[in-house]
Amino acid sequence: MLTSSRGLLAASVSLCALVSGAAQAQSITEPTLVPDIVITATRTPQAISRAGSAISVITAEEIAKESPKNVANVLRRVPGLSLTETGGPGGTTVVRIRGAEARQTLVLIDGVRVNDPSSGAGEFDFANLESVDIERIEVLRGPQSALYGSDAMGGVINIITRKGKVPRATISAEGGSYGTKAGRAAVSGSSGPVNYAFSAIGFDTAGFSRYGYRIGRIERLQAWPLEADSALRLGATGRVGIALSPDAELEFGGYTSYNGAQYDAGFGAAPDSPSQSQQRLFEGHTKLTLNTFDGILRNTFLVSGSRTNRHYRDVSYFGSPLITSWSNTGYAGDRVSAEYQGDLKLGTFGLLTFGAKLERERFVSKARDVLPFATLPHETNDASRDTRSIYALHQISLFENLHLSFGGRLDAIENGDQFGTWRATAAYEFPTHGTTLRGSIGTGAKAPSLFQLYDPTYGTPTLSPEHSIGADIGIDQRLLDDRLTLSATFFANRFRDLIDFSFDPGACPPSNPFGCYLNVARARTSGVELSADVDVIPSILRVKAVYTHTDAFDLETHLRLARRPQDEGRLGLIITPVAGLSIEPSVVFVGTRFSSTNEQNELAPYARFDLYADYKINDTFSMYARAENLTNARYQDVYNYGTAGRSFYAGLRATW
Repeated sequence: MLTSSRGLLAASVSLCALVSGAAQAQSITEPTLVPDIVITATRTPQAISRAGSAISVITAEEIAKESPKNVANVLRRVPGLSLTETGGPGGTTVVRIRGAEARQTLVLIDGVRVNDPSSGAGEFDFANLESVDIERIEVLRGPQSALYGSDAMGGVINIITRKGKVPRATISAEGGSYGTKAGRAAVSGSSGPVNYAFSAIGFDTAGFSRYGYRIGRIERLQAWPLEADSALRLGATGRVGIALSPDAELEFGGYTSYNGAQYDAGFGAAPDSPSQSQQRLFEGHTKLTLNTFDGILRNTFLVSGSRTNRHYRDVSYFGSPLITSWSNTGYAGDRVSAEYQGDLKLGTFGLLTFGAKLERERFVSKARDVLPFATLPHETNDASRDTRSIYALHQISLFENLHLSFGGRLDAIENGDQFGTWRATAAYEFPTHGTTLRGSIGTGAKAPSLFQLYDPTYGTPTLSPEHSIGADIGIDQRLLDDRLTLSATFFANRFRDLIDFSFDPGACPPSNPFGCYLNVARARTSGVELSADVDVIPSILRVKAVYTHTDAFDLETHLRLARRPQDEGRLGLIITPVAGLSIEPSVVFVGTRFSSTNEQNELAPYARFDLYADYKINDTFSMYARAENLTNARYQDVYNYGTAGRSFYAGLRATW
């Protein structure tokens, strides 16, 4: 496996070296990435009004206003998404789309898959996402395995970093509550055939206790104050493009982040424990794009790799008198892939996108006990697999206003099943009325994780992929000369062969006496997504609102699935009373939900009021302030884990 990984990465570097000397011409013409153009819905640039799938765009301006302690909060601006953070900055943070499991959300950075192969179910921890120079985030909702393969059962979140154009540099610094300090820097531009973009961020906070903070029933029983849990996070990104000719462009880039955080066991005789974690994420890619046959066929060759490293010093207490349990564990998940995509223009017959991909994943874990009995470091897992995929998508427009797409994909997994998925979408525009009707239907699939398959204690090598089918229908309406945009989407999904953990020795193979993973669960989700964007008073007052109602049930128990709010939404205002001053109050509402399965540990609904203000001093400098949870609402995302109280932050930004 290591030989293959090094070979692919070496090929990426070699390709860059071979062609970089030929950069003598202007870049391939690419459409400007504006909110009305999206890439993720069809893997090619497309007007959002032509996308039959439900897709939302979060702009760079919106991302820049979000707190660096948790940039994932910006995803609350998208209907259909639920965010769960375990006890403040640096804690495990996951996103669910339309009631699907967190492991069924595929996350891409610049089109490269970064879900963690070493995690229990292959999910992505958004604590590893830093607010580097992100140009936009596209959120594609509904089953998308026909385009992206495994993990895309709930949807796709594609994080797109900035591509250099006009020379630009930005630097900012801020500080505030809980001993928080943060700084950002970014530079981008172009010179002749070369464009570039680089950015970095640092964030540090003294934090608060993840366990029990501002939870009265816990704090009242504490004999001593809860220990604060700090977090240190760093991130950097780089992207360089070289125009080799008018029809060829080379790009290479990468992303890296570090998340060091203290955390609490949350259980046992003393749940406020001095545990620590360190996570590192690396992503790198090289992409070559060639236009051939006078631009009729666009060829894209992508070689990429990612690695997630996680290390834990896990401390807990049990017994009476207290006995300390201390173990050190480490996990490494590697993914390397090579992919070809072709986009063939068929004239009046539309566009055919087709491709093939080879991907290899590897998972290694090690452990060592320190207390109560010391052991030598030993390897607990070492597993890998290859996945070969082919896919195709045909897009065509009929009668100018009807836009259709049909696609399918076949994934073949080494030593496992192969599965096929498909999808179809339709969008019909009424240009004179500002109306778009859209709908989609498709299937999803997710291969078992390497841990679920091969862990020597709990793994089940005979597991099958999870499967789903989902559909949605929606309407987008523009009114008042496009000052008002309304959107409504109804969705429904069915899941089968879901992988769940069983403690029943009778249901598990003899080799798993302590429990195992089985394909036993079924679920359904349905609901409605609403959004509104209204320019009430042009250049003075704008209102944005999203709301989601979700019904998510386990079909075996007929009980609600854990951590899926039935109702949630966000209301935000953008007020510009004078030139250069922007004031943005917002309210996030999350309804009743259950933190644990079988409707256990009910969490009360809450509303959190935040306020952001930005004042442009001159063409170079601006200052900003952020107030979070102004009403000091007490709430929990996860049972027994605290959240921040009323807090204030301020910063200074320079752009030139």
